[in-house]
Amino acid sequence: MRPVDAHTKLSALWLFILLNIIFRDIHQFVIASHLEMLLTGYYNGIEITEELMLLGGFLVQVPIAMVLFSLLLTRKIGRPVTILAAIITTGTLLSSAPTDLDDTFHLVIELAAMVAILWTAWSWPDQDNAAA
Repeated sequence: MRPVDAHTKLSALWLFILLNIIFRDIHQFVIASHLEMLLTGYYNGIEITEELMLLGGFLVQVPIAMVLFSLLLTRKIGRPVTILAAIITTGTLLSSAPTDLDDTFHLVIELAAMVAILWTAWSWPDQDNAAA
């Protein structure tokens, strides 16, 4: 594989996670029981409220913002922000147990990508000091 700088790699990994999350959610809409459950206003026994939707909006903004922040932030700021965002996003991913095999599959893939994000952030080379 060709070498890829940390900024580009992190941005691509965040985008990879987002695409998996989106596809997993869209994929569920072909299951009639899933749609019926959503139409009741409850999901896995939890009432879907405006506040819960707002919380979901905030939580999904973390990986969305990291696609951009990974490209724009310096290592000094980007590294701790990336680690914090990875912890928040991992908590969000693990907050609801998978209900079927494809959910489990996507969760495993997302968690593997999260490990790659954490490893990339942790081992992010300090190019400012290397150039000096």
